[in-house]
Amino acid sequence: MHLRVKALESVLVEKGFVDPAALDAVIELYAEKVGPKNGAQVVARAWTDPAFRARLLEDATSAVAELGFTGSQGEHVVAVENTETLHNLVVCTLCSCYPWPLLGLPPVWYKSNAYRSRAVIDPRGVLKEFGVELGEQTEIRVWDSTAEVRYLVIPQRPAGTQALDEAQLATRVTRNGMIGTALL
Repeated sequence: MHLRVKALESVLVEKGFVDPAALDAVIELYAEKVGPKNGAQVVARAWTDPAFRARLLEDATSAVAELGFTGSQGEHVVAVENTETLHNLVVCTLCSCYPWPLLGLPPVWYKSNAYRSRAVIDPRGVLKEFGVELGEQTEIRVWDSTAEVRYLVIPQRPAGTQALDEAQLATRVTRNGMIGTALL
């Protein structure tokens, strides 16, 4: 895949269809300014600031805007929280609606037909394939993102992290944890 992308990039640059500087700017945008680092900051803040957590659960769009995370594909965000007895899983059954400002570009598996259909039909089985095995007593809720609403999972805070500050906690948060396909 990497070699194909590089070959395509080379041809597009050589033919003058793509400006290499513009391409570098887009890559930097998604690597450094838009993406899972933003979502991780939101989750870490929710873990350390109960007032922010309450605002996030009440109106996630406004709460994430407080941290400067807005933009295309992130206009209407709903936060859902994992607990000891509830696990949330996000899918878009129609296409690949996804909160780009918080999670970056969607992973290939998120857009796949297999994930999009099976996450709804057999969420426990899909989670098991990701290495997430939940007890039968744990309720699983599947949230279907749409063009109007995108979801962010607030994972459970990992045990033993009480002494960590917000920045340290953010390094523990993963994109898949904020989709619901990983435990932290």
